[in-house]
Amino acid sequence: MSVAGFLAHSALAAARDQSRTAAVIATERDVLTALFGVRRQLGWAGSNVNQVAKALNSGAEAPHFAAALTDLQDAARAVQRAADRITGGQEVQAA
Repeated sequence: MSVAGFLAHSALAAARDQSRTAAVIATERDVLTALFGVRRQLGWAGSNVNQVAKALNSGAEAPHFAAALTDLQDAARAVQRAADRITGGQEVQAA
């Protein structure tokens, strides 16, 4: 889901639901901000994985790489599950 698509989906959903309080909306906004930050950090970690792959292809050793990659994949799945819970599992495409 793109950021623009998510924001559009969220704005439309919030406009339809008059029962939500400002506190609920603010809490969700904080959670979403944190999730987008974590997603950005996962992207940086992915760049580091590419650098390690390049080093491995050049003959370097990385004895703990497999465990680190597993941890990174677990973190990415946790972020996806959290985002799915917030959006109700709906995928939104940017217009």
